[in-house]
Amino acid sequence: MSAALLAVQAACRDCHACHDAGFQVESLPVFEGRPGQQAYLLGQAPGIVEGDERRPWRGRAGKQLRRWLGLDEEAFYATFYCASVTRCYPGRVPGGRGDRAPSPPERDLCARWRDEELRLLAPRLVVPVGGLAIQGLLGGAGSRTGSLPLTALIGERFQRDGAVVIPLPHPSGASSWPHQPGNRERLDRALAAIAAELTAIAL
Repeated sequence: MSAALLAVQAACRDCHACHDAGFQVESLPVFEGRPGQQAYLLGQAPGIVEGDERRPWRGRAGKQLRRWLGLDEEAFYATFYCASVTRCYPGRVPGGRGDRAPSPPERDLCARWRDEELRLLAPRLVVPVGGLAIQGLLGGAGSRTGSLPLTALIGERFQRDGAVVIPLPHPSGASSWPHQPGNRERLDRALAAIAAELTAIAL
């Protein structure tokens, strides 16, 4: 399985499917992980810093995420296989502020990498971060979670292909969700559940 995962990673690093389809992505694929990791973290897409460094969660959102999890950089990358719904930095919003959200066709083009990684890793814990990642992982056809708001998902546990799935909100400073009434409690509940699962994995 290790050789198969390394082959998938090599193919992902060389992927240019979105570019070939006409999407103006602005980086090469970004992800980080190794065979045997039992915790899988799925974000939305790399930001500009991640696109430049080709390493996930290097910007301000990554620092906030590590603060939430109580992990320094070394422990964070040692613990989590870090992937995202789409692997290349999608660029800025045309004529606006912030990064462009990957379109559904881009997400479809990238879904194979997530699916292959999950199949080969068979992680015990999966943490989707942000609405796009949560929807992509839990919101398939017929899923009861597909149209639920974050308030109904954060702090809850789900199952997917034998893994425990614990969603988190996006740690972007632009998000007001963690500051709304009752949401900090939901976030704390999710973080406590993640910590418990990581402890169980380490035993």
